[in-house]
Amino acid sequence: MSLLEDILEYNQHFVEEKKYEQFARPKYPQKKMVILSCMDTRLVELLPKALNLSNGDVKLIKNAGALVSHPFGSIMRSILVAVYQLQAHEVMVVGHHDCGMCGMKSGDVIEKMIDRGIDADILNTLNNSGIDIHQWLHGFDNVKESVAHSVDMIRNHPLFPKNVPVHGLVINPDTGKLDLVINGYDH
Repeated sequence: MSLLEDILEYNQHFVEEKKYEQFARPKYPQKKMVILSCMDTRLVELLPKALNLSNGDVKLIKNAGALVSHPFGSIMRSILVAVYQLQAHEVMVVGHHDCGMCGMKSGDVIEKMIDRGIDADILNTLNNSGIDIHQWLHGFDNVKESVAHSVDMIRNHPLFPKNVPVHGLVINPDTGKLDLVINGYDH
């Protein structure tokens, strides 16, 4: 049985047995916050538990590295929607130690793309079209600096309200310990 078939079979029983009822919550976050965090598998359950969050407490956005890399990309759009449409009154960026994006070199990713069948001509075409693939795929060198960068991108966005605090933290994926990088109430 494939992974997809296994998921669909489980889902059928989940729905038939009405297991979804325990997760019923309003669409607005109870704690009035939107959190951007990394998609690291170690944080799936650890992050909410370490922050004392339950289902329905916050809007949670995940991507590689908890990065806001473009001011008009989907991450920033999601944050703005959470603030303006979904009653989030605060923003928190949570990076983590031992992140796969820390120290990631674009050349390694590009090499793996080519190994898996992406034509080098496509990469050249993108580079010649003004898309800097190396910059786009580059990770970061310091998680605290990366979190501070994302906080800065959010806070200084021309469409972001100045009265909404933006916090920056780093979590230890082994212990759940949080290190404060930026206290949004101070800015």
